[in-house]
Amino acid sequence: QLHLVESGGGTVQPGGSLRLSCVVSGFSLDYYAIGWFRQAPGKEREGVSCISSSGGRFDYADTVKGRFTIHKWNAKNTVYLEIDNLEPEDTALYYCAADGVSAPDKCVMREYEYDYWGQGIQVTVSS
Repeated sequence: QLHLVESGGGTVQPGGSLRLSCVVSGFSLDYYAIGWFRQAPGKEREGVSCISSSGGRFDYADTVKGRFTIHKWNAKNTVYLEIDNLEPEDTALYYCAADGVSAPDKCVMREYEYDYWGQGIQVTVSS
């Protein structure tokens, strides 16, 4: 079975930083693109970042560019989302998801492209 487990969330003050981790099992990051999504209270889920299976392509939502960094360590089956300069608007439940039907450089932030999802991890930005 394929599993994704997020960790690293928590409550931080505005301007702080977090590193979210997505540990996968049952499949290889060599062949799956990974996306990060978030859902704030009362809002629809949105894509924030993705990284291709090759690792050579990545993308970010306009609202997080310059503050979020995605990278992965295939040998550790882990994808990371580094978040700097957190803003209250970043408060949300963050999910990682895997896209198994992907070209090596495919990286998209459309929910329907992703087949497997983690349970989510809460990030709260508050003073």
